[in-house]
Amino acid sequence: MKLTLATAMLATLGGSAVFAWDAAAGKAVYDKSCKSCHGADGTPNAGVAKMMKVEMKDLKDVGKTMSAADIKGVISNGKGKMKPVASVTGASLDDVAAYVKSMK
Repeated sequence: MKLTLATAMLATLGGSAVFAWDAAAGKAVYDKSCKSCHGADGTPNAGVAKMMKVEMKDLKDVGKTMSAADIKGVISNGKGKMKPVASVTGASLDDVAAYVKSMK
């Protein structure tokens, strides 16, 4: 009985976490904070990549291969020449990760 109750609680909590992320809200934040470098559809801005002398990954591929937690880590901590995006925190961070994961 206890195992069944614990399993039901975990399933409920796991399901609510998925619905807590809002990819549509994440797109709005992405458009404001990320689009200038990563492009409207996740395709890197070639001019920015050339200026920074980096090879930027297409975020449509990143969304398929990285976990949401890893995406949030890159946004929060930066990676390589990408600086942390201080303006994206809290629920917005979850939403942007959900938006990147939804890119096709």
